[in-house]
Amino acid sequence: MKSTLSAPRLLVACVLCLLWAPLAHAGENDPIPGVGPAGKINKLHTGFKFTEGPAADSEGNVYFSDIPNQKIHKVDAKGVLSTFIDKSNRANGLMADAKGRLIACEMAGAITAYDLKSKERTVLADKHDGKPFNAPNDLVLDKNGGIYFTDPTFSAAKPLPQGKAAVYYLSVKGDVIRLVDDLPNPNGVILSPDEKTLYVIPTGQAEMMAYAVEAPGKIGKGRVFCTLKQPEGKKGGGGDGLTVDTKGNLYITSALGLQVFNPKGELLGIIRLPEQPANVTFGGADLRTLYVTARTSLYTAPMEATGHVFGK
Repeated sequence: MKSTLSAPRLLVACVLCLLWAPLAHAGENDPIPGVGPAGKINKLHTGFKFTEGPAADSEGNVYFSDIPNQKIHKVDAKGVLSTFIDKSNRANGLMADAKGRLIACEMAGAITAYDLKSKERTVLADKHDGKPFNAPNDLVLDKNGGIYFTDPTFSAAKPLPQGKAAVYYLSVKGDVIRLVDDLPNPNGVILSPDEKTLYVIPTGQAEMMAYAVEAPGKIGKGRVFCTLKQPEGKKGGGGDGLTVDTKGNLYITSALGLQVFNPKGELLGIIRLPEQPANVTFGGADLRTLYVTARTSLYTAPMEATGHVFGK
């Protein structure tokens, strides 16, 4: 059919198509085989300042932080939003444990535990070697009740309380062990489902690190597990938070979206969202729903994969 548009109008139409194409693609994904998404990405709640740290409990509730507003929010199994903690000391990463507590990395300088029923707050650790932490960021629980957590420099006091960014292990007895101190702002941290590997994703480099877990709180020498794909024209960009499914696939938040790597460090694909994601977890009754904190919003996506549960 012959076009009825004049040359100038046709040119404008083509330009608009090019401009709209990336926006139309945002949030639309071809499913990664065996992973997902298995349906549309949904903006569940919005209007926050900066969302982080999604964590699911055993009852189907999901908690997440709004760091600048110093709140921890709760979304129940029906999707209803409420405020769990009104003054969170800039809580960032969260994870529910088997004791009915929500463990939090408070950027004000502490690892704390909130009773999910009474909301009572307990400080688990706030120092290493007699000095305050910088600004605890993300965490993962092991089956022994220990906590691996990152302590980068973001929003930390100056001069830096610990003198450097690091990764720590907090034992059940309350001992704090520094494990890694040679990464540029270690951010996200997770274990493999068998807990034989500790993964750390720094923000200051594109390479994600893996460490063999020799015993609780004892790791071997680090190796590069994978290198994150970069936006066009960029290099050296790292990740933020991450989660893992029962097959050991890792879901790493990045400038491009959720980059999914298999246990061999091979990129399976990228799940794109309307906003840049900061952290992610599996939730829902069957642990087949991704909950993604992305800037001003909380998104969900139905998945083929099933999430792994830590701390049991």
